[in-house]
Amino acid sequence: MEAANLAAFAGALLVAARLAVTVLAGGPVAAWNGFLYADALSALVIFLTALVALVCGVYAVGYLRQDEREETVAFSKLRKYYVLTPLFVFTMLLVALANNLGVMWVALEGTTLASLFLITFYGRKTSLEAAWKYAIIGGAGLALALLGTILTYYAASRMLGTETVSSLNWSALATRAELLDKTTMRLAFILILLGYGTKAGIVPMHTWKPDAYGEAPVPAAAMLASATLNCALYGLARFYVLTAKCLGPGFPSRLLILFGLLSMGVSVPFVLVQRSYRRLMAYHTIDHAGIMVLGLGFGGTLGTLGMLLHMTYHTVTKALLFLCAGNVQQHFKTDLFRRIKGGVIHVMPLTGFVFLMTTLAIIGSPPFSLFQSEFTILRAGLAAGHVAPAALFIGFGVAIFAGALLHIGKLVLGPADGAPPATGRPWRDSVLAVLGVAILVMGFWLPSPMYRLIQAGARILGGGP
Repeated sequence: MEAANLAAFAGALLVAARLAVTVLAGGPVAAWNGFLYADALSALVIFLTALVALVCGVYAVGYLRQDEREETVAFSKLRKYYVLTPLFVFTMLLVALANNLGVMWVALEGTTLASLFLITFYGRKTSLEAAWKYAIIGGAGLALALLGTILTYYAASRMLGTETVSSLNWSALATRAELLDKTTMRLAFILILLGYGTKAGIVPMHTWKPDAYGEAPVPAAAMLASATLNCALYGLARFYVLTAKCLGPGFPSRLLILFGLLSMGVSVPFVLVQRSYRRLMAYHTIDHAGIMVLGLGFGGTLGTLGMLLHMTYHTVTKALLFLCAGNVQQHFKTDLFRRIKGGVIHVMPLTGFVFLMTTLAIIGSPPFSLFQSEFTILRAGLAAGHVAPAALFIGFGVAIFAGALLHIGKLVLGPADGAPPATGRPWRDSVLAVLGVAILVMGFWLPSPMYRLIQAGARILGGGP
């Protein structure tokens, strides 16, 4: 099962890289009479999804073997994980490949169903409670998104004719979006924002996130916090393009700025008083979802570019942060700060060093890459005349910076308690080392093909150089 998963995810990453090269060289590609469609934005999300899947697949080998040795899980549970995880990844890839907006909604619903059972993996009472909350809140959100999709179809069929838009393909709608019914599209975008915003964990539809991220197996939680978040924001961005072309960017931008700032602001007190480092990372993910939504709302050349840069950097960094937390939790048998005596760096030197470095990266410390993307989004807000939102962006960012660094700094750099160093984690430590080097490199250099792919994706969203 381990070999099959790793081979599949490695193959997916190779195909994703090939797709990105093809799109960069010749533009969008389609298959099955346009049922599958990939442009630069799709190719970027697909590549990031495949990358996270492979990284978490390698990490899961050592993580689940340790769980099995400690009799935390039975073999039947491993079968469950290795069946659900490829299904989970498949649905995320389909989100980015589906040209039909209805099929994209089905794929996002599929990500919920697959990840729902991963959240219940350990069978604890708290796991079942988290899964139930995820199912109810996520289901309600996706119901709103479905209604928004139906209204988009209605807006198109009313103006263009039912036969013209019978496929509900985004590639067809985007070319004639200015002809869509404007009143209907206003309501459709509000429903889509609430629906896919629930999936992304945007405030006030975020309450499922801390529980789900805290209960799922660490590799699954890492995928939820990075790849699944990207898929939800991708769906929202597709509808943003249609709405902006139909109504002008002002209406959707105002809503996105409002919800982006709400997500950042609400995250602040929870980060400052948090007692669990896994829930801390959940609230921090809500903050970063708000940052990306804010970048999309600022729009223009810098806003869309900043959003996609942030999506790229956040995917790698947040996945690594969760994997570091997994090492700590599995060793100390707790995710509560107060129950960990002594500094992590004394017992797990590599994990402690990478954990602290990744925390500095995720909170936007220079010279790490997320500082660059956040600064780009801030410049976009100031360039567009959004002075008050930009000021709030700075204030919320400083508060998150202080809270996260204080908690993780104490966790990692606390005094030694005399415990011997932990050993025997080659699978997991190799992932931490490779991703840690990647984060350091990205602070100074991003491969030219990746940057050109991000630029092309930004142009699809209505901006970008």
